[in-house]
Amino acid sequence: MSAIIIAILVLATASSGAMFKPGEWYRGLRRPSWTPPNWAFPLVWSILYIAIGIAGWLVWQAGGLGVAMILWLLQLILNAAWSWLFFGRKRMDLAFVDVGLLFVTIIAFMLAAYPVSQTAALLFLPYAAWVATAATLNRAVWRLNPDAAPA
Repeated sequence: MSAIIIAILVLATASSGAMFKPGEWYRGLRRPSWTPPNWAFPLVWSILYIAIGIAGWLVWQAGGLGVAMILWLLQLILNAAWSWLFFGRKRMDLAFVDVGLLFVTIIAFMLAAYPVSQTAALLFLPYAAWVATAATLNRAVWRLNPDAAPA
């Protein structure tokens, strides 16, 4: 897998956020006071996607298609699914399950990548922190808006 393929996979994942935007539904939801400002999301995610791509490339270069790379691919799928579940389907419950699985997969990637590329594993630390925050926010919004999901 070359750097170009990794970049395409990361861009495809990032595009899920563009395809499933917050919109009126999200703007109408009650959110906790600690919700990051709207401008922070694209900025933070842009930086994280660069780190995700570099980490994937480092692991691929060092070890090819092994456990770490499979976990890297799995986290991309779970990452892309969250926007579709939360904003597209308006299923905060399923999105919360997804983001929990994403967090576990990120940690598993870091553990599997560390022996292959310590840099790749460390590049996922900010990602893990942001996803933990996103999971907490997802749960808080879900609790504040129990009737907001479609029937």
